[in-house]
Amino acid sequence: MGGQPVRSLSHPASERYSVTLVPPAVQAVAELTEATGLSKADVINRAVQIYAYLEAQRAQGREILLRDPQGVLERVHIV
Repeated sequence: MGGQPVRSLSHPASERYSVTLVPPAVQAVAELTEATGLSKADVINRAVQIYAYLEAQRAQGREILLRDPQGVLERVHIV
């Protein structure tokens, strides 16, 4: 994405990709399919959409923060 804002496409057609996932991503997909009951495709689709949203927010100068149960904030860095 190179720092450019994420472009919104109105209704893009479905597209098939063949990708090789690194072992931690394979594990994450397996854990998410087990925890959610979603298919691998659904898990990966949701992950890409969340990443696009977070990147768009970051490009607008927003920070991504997590708050723990005690109210402590932690800034999330996506590299």
